[in-house]
Amino acid sequence: MDPVTKDSVIGDVLDADPTTAPFFIEMGMHCLGCPAARGESIEQACQVHGVSCDELVKKINAHLAR
Repeated sequence: MDPVTKDSVIGDVLDADPTTAPFFIEMGMHCLGCPAARGESIEQACQVHGVSCDELVKKINAHLAR
């Protein structure tokens, strides 16, 4: 999988690696099955939930690198 960026679509990230779901849940995104949520970019979701996009992307990429 290519590195995740703030422009990555959440549904694409989850489809590529479902083990990333806890990172989205941790930021308050509990509706991962919702079509609207799956179509958002990471940046859009972070803005809505008031969390750092850079921090979330960093955590996900560190997880994927393992």
